[in-house]
Amino acid sequence: MPRLTRGIVVLGALASFVLRPAAAERPNLDAAVAVAKWIQSSALKTDGGVTWPADPSDPTTVNYALYSGSPGVVLFLLELHKATGRPEYLAQAREGAGALLARLPLEKESGLYTGIAGIGFTAGEMLRATGDDRYREGVRTTVKLLGERAQSAGEGVQWNDVTDIIGGSAGTGLFLLYAADLLKSDEPRALAAKAADRLLEVGKPAEGGLQWAMDPKFPRKMPNFSHGTAGISYFLAATYKATGDRKYLDGALAGARFLKAIAKTDGDVCLIRHNEPDGMDLFYLGWCHGPVGTSRLWYQLAKTTNDKAWMDWVFKSARALQTSGIPESPTPGFWNNVSQCCGSAGVAQFFLDLYTITKDATYLQFSKKMSADLLARGTRDEKGLRWVQAEHRVRPELLIAQTGYMQGAAGIGMWLLRLDAAEQNRPAFVKFPDSPW
Repeated sequence: MPRLTRGIVVLGALASFVLRPAAAERPNLDAAVAVAKWIQSSALKTDGGVTWPADPSDPTTVNYALYSGSPGVVLFLLELHKATGRPEYLAQAREGAGALLARLPLEKESGLYTGIAGIGFTAGEMLRATGDDRYREGVRTTVKLLGERAQSAGEGVQWNDVTDIIGGSAGTGLFLLYAADLLKSDEPRALAAKAADRLLEVGKPAEGGLQWAMDPKFPRKMPNFSHGTAGISYFLAATYKATGDRKYLDGALAGARFLKAIAKTDGDVCLIRHNEPDGMDLFYLGWCHGPVGTSRLWYQLAKTTNDKAWMDWVFKSARALQTSGIPESPTPGFWNNVSQCCGSAGVAQFFLDLYTITKDATYLQFSKKMSADLLARGTRDEKGLRWVQAEHRVRPELLIAQTGYMQGAAGIGMWLLRLDAAEQNRPAFVKFPDSPW
């Protein structure tokens, strides 16, 4: 893997795909269509449109969070429409988005994956796809609600004591940066900067850099992407890109210094512990607490600073996964889960992203290996295609087939559509606010 080729990554070059199957063969698209069939079988009529329970066997699991609820299904259906051109998928996405817009003012949580920021992002993607002003108004309403709910704290604002990507200021701030670009408005960008100001204040010096707790009341510090320093540093780097204010980049670099200092780098890999104090020797592998998520920070810094050294940390993270023994051999941090958050779909996407920017065929091979294992573990019958899996590492006996994005069929189906897009030499449509790829 020559370093010269990798250096091109920092300039954002995109490789031409050389993985197109025969024109009539689109197995990943076929699988995504089967996923949609299964999800749609659980649709429920509600105010403004339809929604889907997270667990189709339990209607009380209906929710409106991007992590596990209807927003992820809407985004999957929108991507499926883009892949197939079939109007029924766009119509279904519209029905789901209608229910989300009706629910928007009632949602109490603010976060990207837990509350109205995720609904606003979904409305924004519907706006990009359709040009319908209903969705533009949905994004504007979300920004307005976030402004009204923002609590002054120190030199900035916050929506609660949570700092992270999932439900805290970092994820909410990423939505606001997304909304600023989509609406061509300075207002959400300014609010995001205030959130970043507060995060700079609450970071604690550690290991020559800065460390963030998910919440001062939570007893563990989780340093990776979903709940910790990596995700917050990613948001700070994005805020620097949006504002040009150097203090945000300095904060992001301070977070990265802390992560480098605590990383396990034996064998030229990069693994960062799940938590302290009682998870110092536990290493997850996925988006939430592992290399897949934390590499988003490394790559963001490579693009933002034009310092190619940050790409070495991306490649070390990839080697950690390639040498881990997965998917054949589960590890303590990679269990019976094929989801975007914790499992195979997120890992496969990471390696396709790496292939896209490096042309290194070993990354493509690993992505395809993870995807083949994922498909082999699905349940396919007359109802469609879904995955029965364990969301929680500490509850391996709790096996559920879910519909949502981060722990369910919508997110796995989205991965299959992204692989299909690569095979067809077309760009994927939906891009999440927390992705630098």
